Amino acid sequence: MTKKKTTTWLTGAVLSMAMLTVTACGGGASDGAQKPEDKSSGASKSEKQKLVIYTARDKNVVEEIIPKFKEQNPGMEVEVLTMGAQQVLERVRGEKANPQADFWWGGTQSALMTAANEGLLESVKPSFADKIPAMYKDSQDRWYGEMLLPEVIMYNSKALKKEDAPKDWDDLLDAKYKGKIIIRGVLASGTMRTIYSSLIYRQDANDPKKGYDWLKKLDANTKEYAQDPTNLYLKLAREEGTLSLWNLQDIMIQKELQKQPFDFIYPASGAPILVDGVGVVKGAKNMEAAKKFYEFLFDSKLRVELAEKLYQIPTRTDINKDTLPAWLKGLELKPLNIDWAVMAQKEKEWMQHWDENIKGKGSK
Repeated sequence: MTKKKTTTWLTGAVLSMAMLTVTACGGGASDGAQKPEDKSSGASKSEKQKLVIYTARDKNVVEEIIPKFKEQNPGMEVEVLTMGAQQVLERVRGEKANPQADFWWGGTQSALMTAANEGLLESVKPSFADKIPAMYKDSQDRWYGEMLLPEVIMYNSKALKKEDAPKDWDDLLDAKYKGKIIIRGVLASGTMRTIYSSLIYRQDANDPKKGYDWLKKLDANTKEYAQDPTNLYLKLAREEGTLSLWNLQDIMIQKELQKQPFDFIYPASGAPILVDGVGVVKGAKNMEAAKKFYEFLFDSKLRVELAEKLYQIPTRTDINKDTLPAWLKGLELKPLNIDWAVMAQKEKEWMQHWDENIKGKGSK
């Protein structure tokens, strides 16, 4: 081949490659021009931001928050997968080598501590870091508590007068409440695992047998274990039982928004206050989008709005108390004294023992 022909062939090949590149960058459009949405954003389709969220939040919460976030971030594609908090942990753990989620929204303190210790969460220090008390966040910024969930005694206010309801945890063991208690299935519920583990810890964390004996007495008074929250609400509303143990936020939502005949007693000796938190998944593919959602979620105005509409108790300490709703101003949060690190370490062992040796056997 002559030098001239070689030069001509190389020039043609380079031009062909350039044309292919232009076509590819044009997002597959036949004329190589930008699509209308790309013109308005000033970026190619390949540069469009995406955010993948794994959440244990209720559907009502997701539908309240995600549209607001998308309004502030037009063009961002947000994918939300809803599952239980324990399922989120297991899924993030299973995807460690190739993370599919960017943001973990809604998890128990125990689950988040476990995830942090297993290297599943990124260290991200948000702008509001110093507004969250140390007890409600990870010391290495791998997770932050979004809201507080006191675990309380729930009762049917139509079937049971407040003065006749249990005033503290030990009252639940009274023979007069036998067959009146319905409990949400424990092992599948982060809420119930926390409550039951707290009740074991409350007796003696160093000698769980004392707590096991206490739960055996509670089991003797328990009529049945409901398969999910919906089933629990239905049975209590029908007065198949009159008492349960549950988180304050969901009780308030059922009472005020769903108009169910439910109310709560805040235990006199204190309640386990579950810190429900969030974190950025280690190795998130859309890190900047995850950080944007982080900041948005903790915005002070949004926290006040969620306290009003969805009965959430914010962890931020800099929110003006005058802006908070009346139901929250009158609530005294008395916590049980719990070492949450011990709880995170022992929960699995304690709950497995309860399931295998106590459930359904208390009256035997």
